[in-house]
Parts: sequence; structure tokens; C-alpha cells
Amino acid sequence: MINTIIGTKIDSTQGFTQDGIRIPLTRIKVSPGVVIQVKTTDHDGYNAIQIGWGETKRINQPEKGHLKKAKLTKAPLFLAEIRTEEIEQFKVGDQIDPAKVIKEGDLVKVVGISKGKGFAGVVKRWHFKGGPRTHGQSDRERSPGSIGQTTTPGRVYRGKHMAGRMGNQRITTAGLVVMEVNEKDNLLVVKGLVPGAKKGKLIVTKMGAKKNFVSLMGKGLKEIKETEEAKAERLRKEKEAEEKLKEVKKDAQS
Repeated sequence: MINTIIGTKIDSTQGFTQDGIRIPLTRIKVSPGVVIQVKTTDHDGYNAIQIGWGETKRINQPEKGHLKKAKLTKAPLFLAEIRTEEIEQFKVGDQIDPAKVIKEGDLVKVVGISKGKGFAGVVKRWHFKGGPRTHGQSDRERSPGSIGQTTTPGRVYRGKHMAGRMGNQRITTAGLVVMEVNEKDNLLVVKGLVPGAKKGKLIVTKMGAKKNFVSLMGKGLKEIKETEEAKAERLRKEKEAEEKLKEVKKDAQS
């Protein structure tokens, strides 16, 4: 069975675990994907399946021909290729259910395209400090400074941090925990933040299972039950606090 699903980023939010800890969350929209193509070692040189996800109206003639075998009523929004050796289990037109691939408590890695920032200088892109305003440099405080070497080697080293295009790169965030899988609403909730903007394409791959997993606290439900002894102790402390507050008010008035 494959261990990868496709989705889009909805937004970032927060929630509470059953032990009362607040954690950051990212909501991802996932729904069943369709197998568009099955690649084999004999024909393509490797084993993999191509999955289509979502719906779009914008499609060209070559894409129409490629999708014809899958017999889809609407063209998929995204295509992703997943390597797998168990290609015998799949055929063109099969649906991949995300709930059968990933469940609560799984560790996943999420791949996305980071937000594009355009052309950026070294201060914004690499967090350079910049130069001083004094000594005749008032117009170069965000300048990168010297970039070259001396006579040897007489060139700029490859990979030197300089101004250039920032963002719009493929980023992988690993070790995220799946906190909720809502099959009814096609929703996947993971702990932490994932790369990319809203509605951006995400590839979620299962890595393993989280030890000592603690699920999210249910909405409108009291997850932690209070015993009679704990309730009596809580009421006693509340009464003591009220009496102390009354005493403080009396002292203030006198």
C-alpha cells in the first residue's frame, strides 16, 4: 500500500490536547485521489503510480489525451507521482482513500512550495546586519559589503550569500504529528506549520507512528473527569479565596 496523499493547505490555527497543552495546528484539505497512470520497470524503468487530485476546468489537448484512460468526468487540479513496488494492487481509475493511508498519531513529512518573496537583498534574504551610517556610508547601510577574495583565488566562491530571488522553493517539513483525520469533511489536521500559501499543493507522506500520542481535546466536551474528592477540594479552595477577598476589601475600606 502507498504511504502518500495529496492535499491543499487551508489555514493555520491552534488547539488543545487532552492534557491541556496548547499546540499550533495546520488544516489540510484532502479527498480521494484517482490513479491516472501506472508506471512499470519494463516500460518506464521504475515502478510508480501517478495520482490526480482536485478538479479544474483549465486543461489542454495533451492533458485530455493523458487523462482519457482514467475515464474522469473532470480534470484533476494536481498530479503527483508516488514510487511504490506494489503496483499490482493498482489500476487506472482506482481511488486512493486518505483515511486508509494516514490515521491519527502518525508521523508525517509535508512537502510544499514556499511563498515567493520576489527579489530580495541580503538583509532580508540572509539576515545580514548591514553597514554603519557613519564614516561616509549613510547611503549603504543595507549593502552586502565586500564579496570577493584576495589575489588567491581571485574569484567569488560558489554559494556566496548575495541578493537574489527569495522563496518559491520546494520545502520539506518532517516529524509532524497527525492530530485528526476527519473523513466526513475531507480534513487532515497536523501539529505544526507547513510550507506554502493557502490553497497551495501539499504532498503528505507517512514516516511512522508517534509514541505516547495524546489526541486533541474534543470541542464542547469535558475530557478530564473530576472525582468527588477533587471536586470537594476545588470547592474548598474557592471558598477560602472568596473569604480572603472579603477580608481584603474590609481592610481597604477601613
